[in-house]
Amino acid sequence: MDGILPLWKSKGMTSHDCVFKVRKLLGTKKVGHTGTLDPEVEGVLPICIGEATKIVPYLTDTTKTYRATATLGYSTDTEDHTGEIQQDENVAIEVSKEAILRVIQEFCGVITQQVPLYSAVRVNGKKLYEYARANEPVERPFRQVKIHNIRFMSTTYDKVKKTQSVEFEVTCSKGTYIRTLCVDIGKALGFPSHMSHLVRIATGNLSEQDTVTLDQIQECLDQNQPVPLISINQGLAHLDNWAIDEKTMEKVLHGQKLPLPSPMPKTPFFRVTFHDRMVAIYQVHDNKKEIKPARVFRLNERK
Repeated sequence: MDGILPLWKSKGMTSHDCVFKVRKLLGTKKVGHTGTLDPEVEGVLPICIGEATKIVPYLTDTTKTYRATATLGYSTDTEDHTGEIQQDENVAIEVSKEAILRVIQEFCGVITQQVPLYSAVRVNGKKLYEYARANEPVERPFRQVKIHNIRFMSTTYDKVKKTQSVEFEVTCSKGTYIRTLCVDIGKALGFPSHMSHLVRIATGNLSEQDTVTLDQIQECLDQNQPVPLISINQGLAHLDNWAIDEKTMEKVLHGQKLPLPSPMPKTPFFRVTFHDRMVAIYQVHDNKKEIKPARVFRLNERK
């Protein structure tokens, strides 16, 4: 069994929990996920099975699309709804839709984020959340990420609680902290804020509509039906493709370096296919005169 299982992760489960469940259901140890989702977040979590575990890094690096809600009125130490309140400031008058639209669009493009205190990023060999739990001061690093697209969806003002929620959809690069984005949007609007809800609706070219749940996988197995897997080739559709002939395929399967193809694929890593079947992933050699294999797939099981 080789391919990508487009899993819809439910709330309350860690990404590791999902891998463990899939291993047990499918009876295979060769299983890996393509990017951690927090237990409180549900959404698209591609799981690689068999030969597809070789492409985990190439799926992890893809863009992600989220539907998020920022709540203005108070901030938390974790930057989401699970944390302790840090700043509390009533939204006395509802923020206009026009003001929200204007501010949100300012975050499109390359932006700088400060890594959240409650994260696994290491500083001086120690994870940031370990500093937080020990109540030790630490300088949090900054990083640049790219917001490919951000779209305002709705806003709701709570007259009783004096808070206001802002729902938006965002497509971003790997490493983007959506909870930090919610905090920064709030600051730009003049209020402390936090992320109160988050769903990942797409990873690369895999979207919510492509996914299956763990219960649906169990149903397939109970009814002796095939588990729906996406081919390796389809899962890597964001990489350019180089179609080869049978003679070249034999060289590729033996991991040989080859002359630069013409035209040259534009993505740093690119698919190598024979009759639309995945053979390998190649990249430009360090000498810039040849290409070399990054991954080669087993001939009898490649997808």
